[in-house]
Amino acid sequence: MNEQVFVNAKVFTARGETDFASAFRVSGGVVEWVGETAELDGRTVRGARDLGGRTVLPGLLDMHLHPGIMADTADATECLPPRVGSLAELVAALRASPARGAGEDVWILGTGYDETKYPEGRSPTAADLDRVSTSQPVMIWRADRHSAVCNTRALEIAGVTALTPDPPGARFERDASGRPDGVLTEREATLVVSRHIPQRSVSEREDLLAAVGERLFRRGIVGVCDLLATTVPDPLPVYRAVAARAPFPDSALFLGWDPQEPLADLDEGERTGSARVGGVKVLMDGTYSNRTAWVCRPYPGSDDRGLRSITDDDLRAAGGWARRNGVQLAVHAMGDRAISHVVDVFGDQEPWLDGWPSVRIEHATLMAPELVRRLREARMDFGIATHTIFLYSEYEAYEHNLRPDQVPDAYPVRSLYEGVEALALSSDCPATAWSEADDPFVSIEAAVRRRAHNGADIGAAAAVTVPQAVLLYTARAARLTRMDGLGTLTPGARASFVVLDADVFTVPEEEISRVGVEETWADGRLVYRRD
Repeated sequence: MNEQVFVNAKVFTARGETDFASAFRVSGGVVEWVGETAELDGRTVRGARDLGGRTVLPGLLDMHLHPGIMADTADATECLPPRVGSLAELVAALRASPARGAGEDVWILGTGYDETKYPEGRSPTAADLDRVSTSQPVMIWRADRHSAVCNTRALEIAGVTALTPDPPGARFERDASGRPDGVLTEREATLVVSRHIPQRSVSEREDLLAAVGERLFRRGIVGVCDLLATTVPDPLPVYRAVAARAPFPDSALFLGWDPQEPLADLDEGERTGSARVGGVKVLMDGTYSNRTAWVCRPYPGSDDRGLRSITDDDLRAAGGWARRNGVQLAVHAMGDRAISHVVDVFGDQEPWLDGWPSVRIEHATLMAPELVRRLREARMDFGIATHTIFLYSEYEAYEHNLRPDQVPDAYPVRSLYEGVEALALSSDCPATAWSEADDPFVSIEAAVRRRAHNGADIGAAAAVTVPQAVLLYTARAARLTRMDGLGTLTPGARASFVVLDADVFTVPEEEISRVGVEETWADGRLVYRRD
């Protein structure tokens, strides 16, 4: 077997917050031994790879992102901050799209607007996007990917008029006369328009997804959960085809639940392998940044409590499918009322999985201590994929939408770390308002400093230490969804690890986000090296 020895490193094993070593041996793609360089004989050390004191981490795991969407929007115009910070800059960016002028059937697409940062203080509308084109359809997704805006031509193609009813759990926003103004609030409304965008070929999707895999390896990410894989038609064969031709991060796919088109049951082969179906996803509510998260108390200055996106019957049906097929149920729930309702529905049920939570709660924006306690004491095994990147990048929206007394309960990573064993930090990329959202070290710095992109305090009491934050991208993350052999650098684990260009554990806290990956290894194979 191919044997490799690495010495003179600072190796974080992820067995605990203070467990470090300085050497390890790999054989056949598996970690065979971990210890101290001094334990090895001189001949072994002379033939080993000397890492010169560099820091080594287990390969990182992003347990809530959207590689399929990243691939599908690769050629969309990116309108994320800091590149775009006003409606005028948004229009200018879309007017510069290569798609503009390519033909009346060619859609001009963009991604990542965030109106909370615009001096105009409002969302773009169809009237704004008509300045990009009146003959071509134009559509741009909000940074959270829950809402979008399209121009008049796109509304015409989709047949959306003043008489078109709002979809369940979503809205076509309207002007004073009742006519749709192009703002599509929540996913069911965006789908009414986006389903008219021409589909890519299978080979195009595979090429684009392969490029996403390369990007993730550059970030040090060796395992992912695609939390709405069915944005790619028939996603499992696409993922498997890409993984068959080149290394790709281990991928657990979560299929979207459509009550009108129930999912077929899985066979064993679909639940196993480096690309596999990991579960089914439903949306309990919307997002905090545009006040569609379902909350107990009205948003400041209003009577609005957000949107509920699924009925109890459909929620239970999705849970029944997950139980029957031996996979996880992932519930998008941001608001405290949405999270509490998930616990109401499933808390007393018997878990159906052994070793991983049967029910994942995605985002968990507003988690008061009592709600954390309910999760911990429930009969059901719950896990959470949460974030700091939202508060970091979307501070302006959260400042506007959170009551002052709710700030300590917004993404309370410290109390979740102490109270929920199956917990992961994640990026939700590209559904976040930051162009580098998939860089784990941006999230780690935000978790440690609890400072927004503009320096604002985002709840210092919820801060965690650097080792704790790293564990939420490694060993603790691996407890959220099955990632066989990943998450630690211990004997018997897969030899998937990253070599850093700086010591994340000792650099000043304000420099953590600058830490980069020099090398990424997957199963003992070098899959990325910085030039």
